[in-house]
Amino acid sequence: MVGQKQVEAGYHGDARKKSEYNESHVVTAKNAPRNDKSSFMIPYDAELECKKHVVVYDSNTSDLVGLTPAFECAQVIWSAGSRNPVMILKGGYEEFSALYPFLRTQKIIYTPRELDEIKPYPVEIIQGLLYMGNWQHGNAPYIQKDLKIRGHINCCVEAETYFPEPGPHLLHIQVEDENDADLHSYFKPACDFKDFHFEEEFPVLVFGNLGISRPVTIVIAILIQHFRWTLKEAYEHVFKCNQSMRPNRGFIEQLSKWEEDILGSKQTDIDDPNL
Repeated sequence: MVGQKQVEAGYHGDARKKSEYNESHVVTAKNAPRNDKSSFMIPYDAELECKKHVVVYDSNTSDLVGLTPAFECAQVIWSAGSRNPVMILKGGYEEFSALYPFLRTQKIIYTPRELDEIKPYPVEIIQGLLYMGNWQHGNAPYIQKDLKIRGHINCCVEAETYFPEPGPHLLHIQVEDENDADLHSYFKPACDFKDFHFEEEFPVLVFGNLGISRPVTIVIAILIQHFRWTLKEAYEHVFKCNQSMRPNRGFIEQLSKWEEDILGSKQTDIDDPNL
């Protein structure tokens, strides 16, 4: 939910009762239509075959055991011919709105201009603790406030405006996005920075110019160290969060060396075309 283009690329269905939906719902979500027998129907204006992201939710579905409203709604949408997976929001509206109260609303109809004005947010890598984004995310005061960001790893060469001075709240990695640039030397400082903030449960935002190469590389390095994941496992997790990620080849090679540093051996074939 980061602007008109992203909204148009997805369908967000609220499978709760209409009265609950009217009281409040996730920004841009539409109440899933039902017939006279209260059975879910195919959303008439959803254009599901064109949607890249299809997400439905009810009040509190936490698993796929039993026919919950979200599961029934997802089945109807899937049968309608969605070309992409239909996802169910784990925990439903109750958990989501508790975690992200700034993303709930009573607004139902949006003009194109209003869709363009929806505030963008960085992607969440570790719930409530680690986020990844671009220059705009790193310098927007509302993001630091809403997500309670207390630490920045700035992967841009330029200094930021939110934390302009170095200190315990800022790690500035001034490395160009080039194949021969040395990012490996910053993996341990980034992990130490993460450890310091996570110990106090302070959220950290990692960002770069576009948020697709240098910050991705630093985040993958953090995940390898934090969870003892392989490079492949960490890469796949970040890719699920942001499919636009494009770390350059030199950085992948440096991450392979980091995998060996942390796990004791190289466990990922970096010649894999999916890396």
